[in-house]
Amino acid sequence: MCAGPALGLAGCAPGGEAAGERGRADGGPAAADRGKGGSAADTIRVTPGDGAEGVAPGTRVEVRVPDGRLESVRVRKVEDAEPADLPGALTGDGLAWRPKPGTRLALAAKYRVDAVAVDRHGRRSARHTTFTTLVPKHRFIGYFAPENRSTVGTGMIVSFRFNQPVRNRAAVERRIRVTAEPAVDIAGHWFGSERLDFRPEHYWAPGTRVTVDLRLRDVEAAPGVYGIQHKTVRFTVGRAQTSLVDAERHTMEVRRDGRLVATLPVTAGAPKTTTYNGKMVVTELFEVTRMNGATVGFKDAKGKSEYDIKDVPHAMRLTASGTFLHGNYWTPADVFGSANVSHGCVGLRDTKGGGGDTPAGWFFDRTLVGDVVEVVNSRDRKVAPDNGLGGWNLDWTAWKAGSALR
Repeated sequence: MCAGPALGLAGCAPGGEAAGERGRADGGPAAADRGKGGSAADTIRVTPGDGAEGVAPGTRVEVRVPDGRLESVRVRKVEDAEPADLPGALTGDGLAWRPKPGTRLALAAKYRVDAVAVDRHGRRSARHTTFTTLVPKHRFIGYFAPENRSTVGTGMIVSFRFNQPVRNRAAVERRIRVTAEPAVDIAGHWFGSERLDFRPEHYWAPGTRVTVDLRLRDVEAAPGVYGIQHKTVRFTVGRAQTSLVDAERHTMEVRRDGRLVATLPVTAGAPKTTTYNGKMVVTELFEVTRMNGATVGFKDAKGKSEYDIKDVPHAMRLTASGTFLHGNYWTPADVFGSANVSHGCVGLRDTKGGGGDTPAGWFFDRTLVGDVVEVVNSRDRKVAPDNGLGGWNLDWTAWKAGSALR
C-alpha cells in the first residue's frame, strides 16, 4: 500500500509480523483498541475481543462507538458448511449494534465482525475482527476456507486450521477428501501440526466444481482428542484471472483467460520496506479498512505510529502477515508507475472513499477471493508458502512431500 517516508507521507502497512520484525501489517483491531478517541476507527469497540477463543454461546456480543454513528455492522459465522449472519440491529441512536434478543452463538464456530463507522466530522473508518466459540472438551475441529457455495479464483487453496495440534496427521488427512469435476490430482500438505492445505498441481481450470468431504467425527487426532465434524462443502472456480506486479517497472499486468486486459501503474515497497516476491492469493476483500504501522513496529522516535490510515479503500489481502494490494488516495498521482514508496504493500491510485472509475476500483470490482497476484523483480525474498495461501511457491514434488499419506 501506501505512501512512505520517502515522501514524508503516511504509508500503508501490510502485515501482522511481530514487532521488531520488518512489518507488513494493516493496523487491524489491536491498533483500534489502543486508540484515544477523536476518530471512529480509534473507538469502534467489539465484544468479544479480536482473536478471542472458547467464547461461550451465551456471551454478550456488541459493537459500539462512543459518538458519531455505526454505518454498517455484519457478524457472520464463517469457515463453516453453513455460513450465516447473526441476526441483529443498530440501536436507535446508531451508537451500538446488538444481536436479536434470544440469539445465541453456535458452538465450535468462527465468527467475523465487519464494522464501518462515521465520526462526528463525517469521516468513515472500519474495523474487522474474528473470534471462535467453545469447542467441547477433548474435541477438535478444522476451520476452513473457502466458504461453502462460494465462487473463487483459479488459485484458491483449500486450507484447514485445527483448534488443537494434530499428532496423528495421517488419520486426519485420510478423512478429508477433496475431489474435483473435471477430475485432477489433489494432494495435501501440512504446515506444522495445526494446518493442512490441499491443492492440485496447477491452478484449477475455470468452471471446476470442487467438493470437500469432512469425515472427522470420532477420528483421534491426538491421544484422547476426537473430531466432531461430518459435513460436505462445495465451491466453484470462476474465470481465470492472474496479475503480475513488476516492482522494477512499477506496473501490474492483469490477464483474463491468458489475455492481457489491462496494465495498471502501481507503487510497491520502498527500498527499506520491500514487497515480497512470489505468488500470493487474494484471501479477503474490504471496501474500506484501517492500517496502522504501530502494530508492526513502524514507530517514530517518540514511539508513535509512522502512519495510521483509517479509511484505506479497496483493500485486498495477499498474505497473513499483512501484505495488501489496495487503493491509495494520499500519494501524488505521478508516483504510480514511477516509484516505490510503500511499507511493503502494492498500491493502486484511488480517491478518498474509493472511486469506482479509478485503477483500484476497477481492479477491486473484478477480483475474486482465490485470484493470484505474483510479484517479480522486488529486492526481497520469496513469500513463505505458509504465509497466507502461498503454497503455489512450492513445486509439485515439494508439495506432495508435505503429505502425511506419502
